[in-house]
Amino acid sequence: MTDVLSKGREACYKARDAFYSCVEKHADKKPTEIATMGLLYPAGCKKSRANFVNSCRPSWVKHFDRQYCAKKRVQRLLDGDEDRRGPISLPSTTRSSNR
Repeated sequence: MTDVLSKGREACYKARDAFYSCVEKHADKKPTEIATMGLLYPAGCKKSRANFVNSCRPSWVKHFDRQYCAKKRVQRLLDGDEDRRGPISLPSTTRSSNR
């Protein structure tokens, strides 16, 4: 029984890795397809997405999509503009004396 489960898990991981490597490889193309958790991916990865969805349990697909989106969000924040880092600079509050 465990051998069957481990083979299924292994197939799922391979399909997952193939899909996300396709997404990374085609990152320069405009994403046109929508997956779970708001994940957008290019049309060129439809086949690997279908394989991923068919090889894994739906709850796993959702989990992996959520994990990938969170990783990308953090990476985007870390790679973002320099003015996003460090302390927030607030505008000076000078009062006018026109009372």
